[in-house]
Amino acid sequence: MCTYLTEKFALDGSGKGADGYFALTEAMVYVDHPQHAPYEHTVNIDFLNPSQGPSSRVAVELTEESALALIDAIRSALAAAPPGLTSAAPAKTAA
Repeated sequence: MCTYLTEKFALDGSGKGADGYFALTEAMVYVDHPQHAPYEHTVNIDFLNPSQGPSSRVAVELTEESALALIDAIRSALAAAPPGLTSAAPAKTAA
């Protein structure tokens, strides 16, 4: 069953498309029928930059199990890195 609920949010990053890397400015996450994955429904994640047109999109279709494993892997990788290492703003250092 499709939920028709879409989580849309701004982000900062880069994605790689057919023409190379481009800036990402937003993402959407939703549960729906996939376009390519061989499942009835998937967790779909679209990373995009609407100002650069429809080709500036990276789409991902994951099973529920794979989506949850991805969440765990991201949390684990961030927990293992020094705080602020991948933040947009430089980490403050003690004087």
